[in-house]
Amino acid sequence: MKACTVAGPKPTRFKFGYKEDNSLCKKIKKAMLRQFRRLYSRKGVRRFYIGGALGVNLWAGELLLKLKEEPGYEDIELVVVLPFPGHDAKWDIRSRKRLENLIRHSTEHLTVGTGDSRESYINQNRYLVDHAQYLVTVSEGRTELEGGSFHMTAYAQEKGLEIMYIHPDTAEVSDTPK
Repeated sequence: MKACTVAGPKPTRFKFGYKEDNSLCKKIKKAMLRQFRRLYSRKGVRRFYIGGALGVNLWAGELLLKLKEEPGYEDIELVVVLPFPGHDAKWDIRSRKRLENLIRHSTEHLTVGTGDSRESYINQNRYLVDHAQYLVTVSEGRTELEGGSFHMTAYAQEKGLEIMYIHPDTAEVSDTPK
């Protein structure tokens, strides 16, 4: 089964922070949804992997669950891959509930690490990439701005995944970092 994984920064990277009603955030989400629809219809992608992090990962999961409710998209599978148990312990209650909802409505969820360590996050990113042929990333490809999502994208390039970049400041989509 063809699969796509998603990468992107936490809300603090964006000019709008946690304000999801911001017009740029809405544009980014629309661009993500367009890519998911395109992958579904043109590439036959049915399985989507997310990492269960704040920001892009939560948005992607919620967009995919909404898409799955639309006629013709019912066979979408959502897989939530967590880095370690309790990784969301310091999140606010609303964000934790959003993740719980994604897990409850996912096709599958799993945890790849045992504790809060860099290794758990590396293993999570590798698992996400190793199980996909496509990557949708909200990224401009600059290491100093993106941390883990940059490394995940670099690993995806190494593994030969087809990558769609959505620029975090413009929501423009391309197949090369800007």
